[in-house]
Amino acid sequence: MGKIKRLANIFQADGNAIVTAMDHGCNSGPMAGIESAAATLQKVIDAGTDGVLVNIGILKKYESILARTGVIVRCDFPCTDYITNSRDSELSVTVEEAVRAGADAVIFNGGPNPAGDVSLERGFMKICGALRRECDIYGMPLIAEVVPGGFNAPECVNLESLKIGARIAAEWGADALKMAYRPGYEEVVDGCEGLPILVLGGAKTKSDYDFLANIEGAMKAGAHGVAIGRNIWGNAHPDRFIATLKGLVHEGLSLDEAYKRMED
Repeated sequence: MGKIKRLANIFQADGNAIVTAMDHGCNSGPMAGIESAAATLQKVIDAGTDGVLVNIGILKKYESILARTGVIVRCDFPCTDYITNSRDSELSVTVEEAVRAGADAVIFNGGPNPAGDVSLERGFMKICGALRRECDIYGMPLIAEVVPGGFNAPECVNLESLKIGARIAAEWGADALKMAYRPGYEEVVDGCEGLPILVLGGAKTKSDYDFLANIEGAMKAGAHGVAIGRNIWGNAHPDRFIATLKGLVHEGLSLDEAYKRMED
């Protein structure tokens, strides 16, 4: 009981969602665009984001600001940017803590490791299993952020590793997915047992149009929305960017139609 109701605070009536990811501070500190978490939260909520992804300290501190949007809490933490050779994350927040703080879903990251490091895969399974058991007790949705190769290993992210990672997460009991997009995404969607996929944003891109073209491609392939951070709050006009995403995610507009909102 509770998972459907909580997910409805994030995914809208059309089954899709725009989530602004703001969990970067736990490993990268006060990045440009999120120096003031309160100001950025207020900005993206006013612009109409359907939900936010934050760390538990931010949820507790800014509960009043976050009261009118869906909230996903990260339960695992990677190493800081000072550590460049680590790909794993460790479970740091319990589902009970997230429930007490008012979260609508919890998330963790991990995935298959094409590079052959069995410890990363075992860690992924361990975290998924521990969170799944707690989520079932509390009726909390579990979102798996599928990151083949572990944290910050883009060389391991390809269509095949995403397909495997999505299916593993479904088999282990995730309720939704957060994943990168690659051409041929229909194969990922078809193989994940109907779990809704939020396409992650990744690093800040140089071209808004090219970035949004990938979002359009993902939505056409069957994704159910986005979970984007730096390309929203790192944009000169976050409100216009969210308005453009609404066109792609909720209104079924073409890229060219939606992109006019970036130019207003």
